[in-house]
Amino acid sequence: MTDGANLVARDATVFYHQHGSSPCIGALRTARGLWIEDMDGRRYIDLHGNSCHHLGHAHPRIIAALKDQLDELAFSPRRFANAPATELAERLTGRFRNGRSRLLLLPGGSEAIETAIRLARIATGRSGIIALEGSYHGHGMGSLGLSGRGLDPRLGSQLTDIHHIAPYWDHAGGGAEAMLADLAACFDQNRGRIACLVAEPMRSNAHVPPPDLWPRCAEMCTEQGVKLIFDEIPSGLGKTGRFFAHEHFGVTPDIVVLGKALGGGVLPLAAVIGDESLNLAPELAVGHYTHEKNPLLARAALATLDVIEDGDLAAAAVDRGRQLERLLDGREAGGRRLALRGLGLLRALSFDGAPAGEAVLEQLAREAGLSATAKDDRSIGVSLPLISSDEEIRMVANRLCHMAEVLSRADEC
Repeated sequence: MTDGANLVARDATVFYHQHGSSPCIGALRTARGLWIEDMDGRRYIDLHGNSCHHLGHAHPRIIAALKDQLDELAFSPRRFANAPATELAERLTGRFRNGRSRLLLLPGGSEAIETAIRLARIATGRSGIIALEGSYHGHGMGSLGLSGRGLDPRLGSQLTDIHHIAPYWDHAGGGAEAMLADLAACFDQNRGRIACLVAEPMRSNAHVPPPDLWPRCAEMCTEQGVKLIFDEIPSGLGKTGRFFAHEHFGVTPDIVVLGKALGGGVLPLAAVIGDESLNLAPELAVGHYTHEKNPLLARAALATLDVIEDGDLAAAAVDRGRQLERLLDGREAGGRRLALRGLGLLRALSFDGAPAGEAVLEQLAREAGLSATAKDDRSIGVSLPLISSDEEIRMVANRLCHMAEVLSRADEC
């Protein structure tokens, strides 16, 4: 048994088994930049990164900043202010609603989504939540229930008073117009009861909404006194070509949630940034977490913002995304037509033809030296770091084309 196989076997005996996590598909030795390498020497370009690797893996400026912070102040009880947490709050709120905002820092995205809902409920005095069927907002007892109605009954009851509407990406079900009609009907049937609409401005599986969708939704929310919450945990921080993904769509939500890459791909951190008017319940512990003002986590985020701003990486995401389009979109490889969707470097590539199945696509990706997740049975995620070079983009495109050729040969058998 190889060292990698031995570690995978040990892992499988001590972790609870769960879909997409354990048992593991391999054991990593290193992760640097765009690349990950397993303990058996296989190297992969990481097109997934759990949506954390906006700056690649182990960015040297992030690592250096954390080493410095460890020597200065490694932990701060939440009742005390510390410079990194305060500076981070100032920089993030300065980017939202012209600085007329406040925030809470949290250890993860699920907690952040649930905290955003609490803020909306306090502000409106209502409990109802609208979410898109088939969305994903985390795995907490509150956030998981937002994903859809089809949860396994063994999980028991989730957060109550959730109303699911048709998602804009379900074209067979009517697309954006069906979503708007469902939203209007939900407001009508629950008049005066809805606190918030929770959604990703652009779905993390790279489905881009029509340009008028969110302005129309925002107008309806305003008319109903409903707070609009945008989950930008995978899509924010420049990934789509703008610092906030919602900037593409001409609408500003009441609350935006960041996470994943906010910790530099090294540490877990999320932020709930909301309109200043939501500062309504100082007597409550709305986002009360042990590490809510952890200076080490905040320093990782500050270094992340520095790298993004200094390198103008949101603009770089636009350029690299266009390069991907030139190399892949509409191209034929092995008789299969390729279709690239998404914005910036948050993308997915569809392979025309018979469905291959998600497990098959992921296996073929690994064989092509790519670590990626399928978005459906015809498409694979292409989530690239903002620091990707021209050469790396070309290498990714070549490997994806090779996947298409292998799929076509399989069709002939």
